[in-house]
Amino acid sequence: MEEIYLDNAATTFPKPECVYQAMDEIARTGAVNAGRGSYALARQASGLIESTRKQIKELAGADDVAEVVFTASATLACNVILGGLEWKQTDIVYVSPFEHNAMMRVLYHYQKQYGFKIIELALNRESLELDLSQIRFQFTREHPTVVVMSHVSNVTGYILPINEVAESAKQYGAVVAVDGSQALGLVPVKLKESGIDFYVFAGHKTLYGPFGVGGFISEGDISLKPFLVGGTGSDSLNLDMPGQMPGILEPGSPNIVAIAGLHAALEACCDMERQLSQERKFAEYLIEKLKRIDGVLLYLPWDEMKRTGIVSFSIEGYRADEVGMLLDEDYHIAVRTGYQCVPLIHKYLKDEKYGGVIRVGIGRFTKQSELEILIDAIEEIAEG
Repeated sequence: MEEIYLDNAATTFPKPECVYQAMDEIARTGAVNAGRGSYALARQASGLIESTRKQIKELAGADDVAEVVFTASATLACNVILGGLEWKQTDIVYVSPFEHNAMMRVLYHYQKQYGFKIIELALNRESLELDLSQIRFQFTREHPTVVVMSHVSNVTGYILPINEVAESAKQYGAVVAVDGSQALGLVPVKLKESGIDFYVFAGHKTLYGPFGVGGFISEGDISLKPFLVGGTGSDSLNLDMPGQMPGILEPGSPNIVAIAGLHAALEACCDMERQLSQERKFAEYLIEKLKRIDGVLLYLPWDEMKRTGIVSFSIEGYRADEVGMLLDEDYHIAVRTGYQCVPLIHKYLKDEKYGGVIRVGIGRFTKQSELEILIDAIEEIAEG
């Protein structure tokens, strides 16, 4: 029986065929060190990287002068951003309850060093959506220095109101960083109108590219100190990192094979509104069916227009990992179970007794027939 893959929130799979072809071709004919040579292949590799930066900026609605910094992953991008800020003990850092450990563990690491304060943005516990009026009140009481938000929750699929929160934060001059790993390529964004300073992306998630490439867009005028240092292929007699972006934040040889895959994925990027609409359609179908199964508990933002194709739930009487194992072994269905590397939201979901949630990640290649098989499997499991 063919495996049904429903873990697209972890990584989208499969990728468009053009991604595989582009990576294979460059690995065979052009996998050279970009920016390190004056020969034609090196120049072509550099041109591919610059073209991919331009694609990312256009997709994110960024200014022409915005910078795209490539890293090996979104997690490393979060480290480069937070590690590049000048921290002090008096800083007030606001985070959404939906933050991934790619952000939260980095913040906690620096909090232990500098002693700044971390505050959760206010959440409506019933709707599982941010409470904007309460957040504005929070900001008046303790002015934000840094605000960190996910664009889309990888647990509930909630699309956070990043523009509205950023607008309020900018009234106090705060640095605003958004983790768009679950969003870019799926949820429309216009960075140049947003007040967001740094926007993180992951090549292997909603962009449908490969592992090995992620990064962030620097839209504002905030300078970051180097987080990693090393060779850049330029100004090599100088022991300091080059002063200009993005080179100051991109030591080491660029992963030209992964970037070629990302470039192809961006060229094949579907209409975002159409793709998001399709994911919502499938998610609503799944949700309505699951609501009819006794013992299934759903964890969703109330407003269906504020969520993507991520559907998380529990089954009474089962731990999440038990359900995941049954789905895999008996039905050949791949889902994600547990806490999804998100430490703050689960106290609101009250899912600890289930060992977290069962998460279904709908993607570009998901079929309704696959969801029907999943629904039948959940019904059988719930009935015992």
